[in-house]
Amino acid sequence: MTAEWSQWPRRHSRVVDVVVAILLCALATYASRFIDHGNGQGPVVVRPWSPGVFALSATASLALLWRREFPRAVLVITTACGIAIGALGFEVSVFTAGAAFVAMYSLGLSYPDARTAKLAPIVAGGALLITSLVHDFNPLLTGGRITLVAGDLLAGAFAEAGRNRRNYLAALHARAELAERTREEEARQRVGEERVRIARELHDIVAHHMALAHAQASTAAYLLRSQPDQAQGMLDELAGTTSAALRELKATVGLLREDDSDAPLEPTPGLAQLSELLTSFEGTGLTLSLSITGVPRPLSPGADLTAYRIIQEALTNVTKHASSATANVRLVYSRLLLTISISDDGGDASDTVRGEQDSAGQGYGLIGMNERAVSVGGHLRAGRKLGGGFEVTTELPLEPPQSPDDEDKTP
Repeated sequence: MTAEWSQWPRRHSRVVDVVVAILLCALATYASRFIDHGNGQGPVVVRPWSPGVFALSATASLALLWRREFPRAVLVITTACGIAIGALGFEVSVFTAGAAFVAMYSLGLSYPDARTAKLAPIVAGGALLITSLVHDFNPLLTGGRITLVAGDLLAGAFAEAGRNRRNYLAALHARAELAERTREEEARQRVGEERVRIARELHDIVAHHMALAHAQASTAAYLLRSQPDQAQGMLDELAGTTSAALRELKATVGLLREDDSDAPLEPTPGLAQLSELLTSFEGTGLTLSLSITGVPRPLSPGADLTAYRIIQEALTNVTKHASSATANVRLVYSRLLLTISISDDGGDASDTVRGEQDSAGQGYGLIGMNERAVSVGGHLRAGRKLGGGFEVTTELPLEPPQSPDDEDKTP
């Protein structure tokens, strides 16, 4: 309720201007009737109201209705009316020239330029004070002259306060807009990063299982006529591969659904499932060898998933692009790093180059592996070996990268 009342004068500024104009005109007309002879010690003379003072006060008050649109012109008119009241023989004070001080305030508020805001009230107030001195020099300090000086100072002070408040509100508004834009940019950045992460995850799942399914289907078709029993086993493995693909896709896509909170979630893939991964590739006819050097140590969840996906993608590329039927997987544990190498023994050089350039469609496989390694603080290298073949090597930290806040807390 208080906030609504505080906004009422701003929403009904024209009504406020009319009320102020009427009050100033009535005050000037009423104050002009009293004449104080001497320095407040003589009798106060009350004379009839003057039509001339009323007309000048009404003109000055009426001009205030346009003080926001034409502040300079309104200040000139109101000051001239105050001087004219003094020329008629009436005392010039803040009461008889109140419209001029309201115009001074409006001019100082409308023009943020310090020279205009300060010089105009001084000139107008000085003109009114000189008019008062010309009318009656003695005594020098009268109540009317004191109110002229005080009104001039108050008009400038109120105008300065109004400008400061307006600048403060404008700064708050600009700061709020900047904060809103920053939040929107951060939200868009997070959405983009999440889209890349989901696309990378879906790529690894689909590429791996589709490559296995293609190899198993081709083998089953080859064995169907000559060795139907083995073909049947291969078809069973194909069914298992497609079922696993559907389960992983459902688990990944289910994270995007707000109403899938009750859906069963499978464990996140990691190096603990490495033997199952290698077995699935061996079912396609790929010969694999695994060597582990050093003492195996646990990885952070992100690095564990990254290691699994990189091995999965690299072996998928071997299955799809390399003519070799042999691949080697090496895991080397050191004090701080886990080094993973996946290599094949070569074949046609054109196949190897093709696997490097358009793996899983326009190079997204190698890009995804590199992004995964970088996301956990590691790095990845991929390229042809000197003796033939293709090799993917990545180094992953055994401990998660330390944040700046954690570094500050480290003694």
